[in-house]
This record gives sequence, structure tokens and C-alpha cells, in this order.
Amino acid sequence: MIRCILGASAKYSTFIATLKQRIKLEHKMSTSPRPVVAVCQVSSTPDKKVNLSACKQLVEEAKERGASMVFLPECFDYVGSSWEETLSLCESLTGDTISQYSQLARKLDIWLSLGGFHERGPEWESDRRAYNTHIIINDKGNIVSVYRKAHLFDVELPEKGISLKESSITIPGPSLVHPVQTPIGKVGLGICYDLRFPEFSVALQRHGAEILTYPSAFTVPTGAAHWEVLLRARAIEAQCFVLAAAQVGRHTEKRSSYGHALVVDPWGEVLGDCGGEGPGMTLVEIDMEKLRSTRRNMPVQQHRRDTKFYFSLDET
Repeated sequence: MIRCILGASAKYSTFIATLKQRIKLEHKMSTSPRPVVAVCQVSSTPDKKVNLSACKQLVEEAKERGASMVFLPECFDYVGSSWEETLSLCESLTGDTISQYSQLARKLDIWLSLGGFHERGPEWESDRRAYNTHIIINDKGNIVSVYRKAHLFDVELPEKGISLKESSITIPGPSLVHPVQTPIGKVGLGICYDLRFPEFSVALQRHGAEILTYPSAFTVPTGAAHWEVLLRARAIEAQCFVLAAAQVGRHTEKRSSYGHALVVDPWGEVLGDCGGEGPGMTLVEIDMEKLRSTRRNMPVQQHRRDTKFYFSLDET
């Protein structure tokens, strides 16, 4: 169920085994009516042109392998070496970066999830603050959904060497957005730190989400401790597929990411994992019958009490 690009250091035997698996998978995908999704892992730097070239190659390869939708991670456009540099590189949704991705989607006839774009805020000229924005582009090159990250990563973990305050330059998004219909199913949009809030996934599922996506740039310490368990928990509790594109490796002198772009099914099984070594992708079929049978056999949503019940302790 998985195809990942291997690093140059892979042993020959591992390469042969993976190649056989790849051939078997690609034959299966070529004859399967189930949609194929590509979940990508990249190592963004402050150089937007280099990042665009790397992401474009992944999207083109995903299309060749039969994917109908490609998911790119948070900060796919760039990772700045400082807050000042990050702000200096911000664009609007009508700027050059999104325009090029729209052209790519239209040229390849493929849907794109752009998982965390540095978007200039509404008062850019006066306050120089940005949104962290997740954009869905359809196969005609049109933006069909825009979600702005609601939960900002303001965390101090001195024992882990982590000190980040995303709110220094980022505006929190005002609301959730309705799940969007795509060729692979109905997708509910999140970004990175949103993953830690179960209310978020339940709300999206309640409004029809079949797939939850959390494009991320997790730190190495928090990723090693929490990444997989959180993604599997969100999949299990919402009974959804979870797709999590990821940043990996060293971006700047001060920043690295955990990697391990994952695909998890509604039972909590990991279908694809890109590892923590370098850029790549995992290709997975989305089997909606698995989702339907999981929800049918364990009807969690039917057993859920009304919202008032879960807040009843606040009234006592």
C-alpha cells in the first residue's frame, strides 16, 4: 500500500525488495477503481525557487504514478531563517507562488493540497503579520477552499531545546471551513498544531469529512514523542482517513523537522510512512468501503451525545 523514495544509502537488497513492491503496487493502482493519493515529504529552505522546483518534481512524479490528488506540507513555499526573513518572503493568494501552483494543477489535470502558505494578512501594509494558510486547488487550477490555521504553536520546552512563538508574526484564522469534495473524498482541512485538538477533527467529521489532513512541520522532539500517536488517535476517534504531509530534515541553521509523512486509515492502521531521512512521497489507495464498514460496525457517531451533555459539568 506504500511507495516511498529511498535515500542513496539504502542497501541493495532493500532496494530490490522495494522495487518489487513498487511494481506490484503500480500494477494494482493502474487497474484499481479506487482513487490514489500522494502524500509528500519535503525539506524547504528560504529559497522559494528551489522549493518550488522540488515540489513540482514530486507532483509530476505523483501524476505519473496515477495520483489524482497530491498533498504538500506546511511551509511548502519556504522556511525562513528568521522571523524577519519569513515576513519578507510573504505573498498574497494572487501572488506568483500560488499562480505557479495553479498553472501546474491545470497542466497536469491534478488536485493539490498546499498545506501551509505564508499569506500576507489583511492589514499587511500597517502591521506586517501573516496567515498560515492551507489551500486546495482543483484540476482546473482554481482555488476551491482556503483554511487559515487557528491554533498557533506558542511553546516553550527548554529541556527539549524548543522555543517557538508562531503568534509573533502569524494571525490566528477566524474559523473552520467546511470539508471540500475532491476526487479522493470529502477532505477536512487542518494544519500542524491543529492536530492536538480533538474537537477540531470531530467538528469536521460531523460536517461530512471522510478524510482529515494535517500538513505539518513538526519539530524533531515533539514529532518523536507525539506525531504518530496523535495522527492515529484522530483517525480512530473521527473514523476518517488521515493524511499528513510533512517537512523533514534541516531547513536552516536553527530549524529541523521530524518527517514521517503518514497516511492512516479509519481503523488507525498506518498505510504509508515516508520515514525521517529525506524528501519523498507515499502513494496510497483510498478505500471508502473501509471507511463505511468501520463506521457501520462501530457506529461511534450514533452513540455520541449532544453537545450540551459534554458541557454539563460546566453547569454544576
